Amino acid sequence: MSEKYKVIDSAVPTFISCTFVQWTDILTRQNYMSIIDESLLFCKKEKGLRVHYYVYMTSHIHLIVTSVKNEIQEIVRDFKRYTNKKIIEAIQDIGESRREWILAKFAYEANRTKRANQYKVWKDGFHPIILNTSKKLNQRIDYIHKNPVDEGFVSSPQYWKNSSYNFYADDLSYEGGIILTNLFD
Repeated sequence: MSEKYKVIDSAVPTFISCTFVQWTDILTRQNYMSIIDESLLFCKKEKGLRVHYYVYMTSHIHLIVTSVKNEIQEIVRDFKRYTNKKIIEAIQDIGESRREWILAKFAYEANRTKRANQYKVWKDGFHPIILNTSKKLNQRIDYIHKNPVDEGFVSSPQYWKNSSYNFYADDLSYEGGIILTNLFD
């Protein structure tokens, strides 16, 4: 793994982005988002990942995370490996109208990069940004929650279902999806 993708202190809040190869719009169906949810819940329970803020866009995800149990880069590696397999299985199992096109893209990337056996779903790396000041942290929280608005998907962050915005704005217990850990607890 490249040195630029390593997190020095996993206990410090870190902004990460995971992007599908060729910016493929995968997260357009609930079953794919459920795979991401389930994997993050597993990482939380078994690997000590703490997800504080998040947004799922159609072609990528952004998270602010910490971990005191395992290194973030190890968790992200395992997350990508598992979700790569499960997303491919889901594409093959459901009536995905774009099945041939998507699988061809993922097969091309696996062959081109020689970094996967048959299909490569995720781009390499996760581009961590250490959020060691309140200014950096607030800027990235704002970026995460406004990303769907800036992309023109919704008019206000509250309308984007796959985001931590409403968890914090409404201070409600979160139903479904990933369970957040308040950074300030």
